[in-house]
Amino acid sequence: MKLAASPRDFWFWTTLCIAALFIVFLVYPLFSLFASSFVDAESGAFTWSHYAAFFRKKYYYRALLNSMSVTACVTVLAVLIGAPIAYLTSAFHIRGKKLLDTLIIISMLSPPFIGAYSWILLAGRSGLITTFFAEQLGIRTPTIYGFSGILLVLTLKLYPFVYLYVSGALKSIDISLSEAAESLGCDPLRKVFTIILPLITPTVLAGALLVFMNALADFGTPMLIGEGFVVMPVLIYSEFVSEMGGQANFAAALAAIMVVITCLIFLGQKYVVNKKSFTMSALRPMKPSQLPAVQNTLAHVFIYGLVFLSIVPQITVVYTSFMKTRGSMFVPGFSLESYATIFDKLGAAITNTYVFGLVAILIIIVLGMFIAYLSTRRRNLITSIIDTFTMFPYIIPGSVLGITLLLAFNKPPMVLSGTAAIIVLAFVVRRLPYTLRSSAAILYQISPSIEEASISLGCPPMRTFFKVTAVMMLPGVMAGAILSWITVINELSASVILYTGSTRTMSVSIYTEVIRASYGTAAALSSILTLTTVISLMIFFKLTGSKELSL
Repeated sequence: MKLAASPRDFWFWTTLCIAALFIVFLVYPLFSLFASSFVDAESGAFTWSHYAAFFRKKYYYRALLNSMSVTACVTVLAVLIGAPIAYLTSAFHIRGKKLLDTLIIISMLSPPFIGAYSWILLAGRSGLITTFFAEQLGIRTPTIYGFSGILLVLTLKLYPFVYLYVSGALKSIDISLSEAAESLGCDPLRKVFTIILPLITPTVLAGALLVFMNALADFGTPMLIGEGFVVMPVLIYSEFVSEMGGQANFAAALAAIMVVITCLIFLGQKYVVNKKSFTMSALRPMKPSQLPAVQNTLAHVFIYGLVFLSIVPQITVVYTSFMKTRGSMFVPGFSLESYATIFDKLGAAITNTYVFGLVAILIIIVLGMFIAYLSTRRRNLITSIIDTFTMFPYIIPGSVLGITLLLAFNKPPMVLSGTAAIIVLAFVVRRLPYTLRSSAAILYQISPSIEEASISLGCPPMRTFFKVTAVMMLPGVMAGAILSWITVINELSASVILYTGSTRTMSVSIYTEVIRASYGTAAALSSILTLTTVISLMIFFKLTGSKELSL
C-alpha cells in the first residue's frame, strides 16, 4: 500500500506519528551529539579541537586501543568456548542438557557488572579465593583487577551468545551431509572443519558481532575492576561527568567516535554475512550420539566446568546477601540485615526499577506491534527507514545513548534531564529491538488472508488490526517483551548517566553500593535483580512453550 493513502487512513497517520517520534527522540539526539562535538565550550565557535585532542594525547587514544584489544580478545575467546560447547551438546549425549541451557541463559541475561562485583568478592585483594591461597597455602594469586579480570568476566558473560546462535544453526544442518563425508573416509575432526564449520560460519559471525558490541559497550565491568586499564565507555563517562559544569563537548566527540566505530563494524559484518549467507532446511536433523568413555568424561568436565564458572556470580551474590556484615567486611554468621537495610534506605530504587520498567515495556509493546506491522504489511520507503532506525540503538553503547539524550533534552523546548521520563525514554529506545523482531517474526507466520477476510466482512482496517491481528501476534509480542523487560531492569550504562537521587534504579544502586564498598547491600540488591530475571525467564519459557531461547 502506498503511503499517499487517504488522509483518513489509520496507517497513514500511524506511520507519520511513529516517524515523528523517531525524528524527535532518535535522529535529533544523534544530530545534537555530533553537533556538540564540533562546538568550542567557551566561544561556541565551530572547532575540530576535540577530535584533535583525542588523537594527539596518548591517554585518550590509548583508551580506544584498550577497548579494541579487550573486545577482540573477548570475542575470540567467546567463539572458542561457545561454538565447541554448542557442537558437543548438539552432536553428543550430554547429561543435564536442559539444566545446562537454563543456567547458561541465566548467566547471559544477568548484568555483567554483577559478575564483576562477584569476582571482586572471590578474587579481589581481600577476596575469598585470594585470602585462602595466601593464608592456607602461602601462595600469592593474581587479583581480578585490570585487563585479565575484564577478559574473564566478559568472556564468561558473553560466550552464551555464540552458544545459542550456533546451537540454532546446527539444528538446520542435514545429517546426510555428515554421513556422505564419513562414507568418503572423512574422520570426525576433519568433518567438523570441512563440513560443519563452513556451514555455520555466517551464524558464528553473527554471534561474534553480538559479543563484540556488548563487550565494546560494557561500562560496569571495566569501571569496577579495570583500575588503570581505561576503556572508551569509562573514559566517556569520566569526561562527561567532569565537564558537566560547562559543556560536555569533548565527551560528545568521544561518543561520536564510538558511534562511527560501532556502525562501521556492524556494516562490515553485515556485508561479510550477506556474501556468505544461505538457506538450508534439515530433512534429517543432527541426532546426538554417544561419545567413547574417555572423550565423554572430558566433554562433561569441560562443559560443566565452564557453566559452573559462568553461574558462580549468581551463586556468590545470593550466598553473600545472607551473610552478616561489619562495615565493608563479611563476618561469620547469617542475617537478613542487608535486606532490611535496602528495603529501608533503597526501597525507592527497587520501586523505580519496576515502575520505570513496566512503563517502558508498555510503550515498547505498542511501538513494537505497530512498527512490525508497518514494516511487514505496509512496506514503503518511510516504513523501511523506520525499521532500519529501530536497530540503530542496538549497536550504540548505553553510555553514548545516555549522553546523546542528555545533550538533546537538557534545554528548551523539551527539558527531560533529571526526570523519570528520560530514564524511560532510554529504556524504550535501547530495548525496543527485542520486541520488534519477535513481533515481526510472528507476523510472517500469520497469513494476510485472515485480515483480508475480516475487512471483506465489513470490519475496518483499524478494528481488524486490534481485534484480529494484534490478538494473534500476542504470544510472539509477549515473548519479545519479556526479553526487553529483562534487559531493561538490568540496564546500567545509560542509567548511570541519566539518573538523579529520585530516579535511581537497582542497577545504579548496586553500582554505587559497590563503589562505597557496601558489599552486603549490593549483594541483596543483586539477588533481587537475579531472582526477577529468573522468574521472568520462567514466564518466557511458559509463554513460548519452549525450554530454549533464540536470538
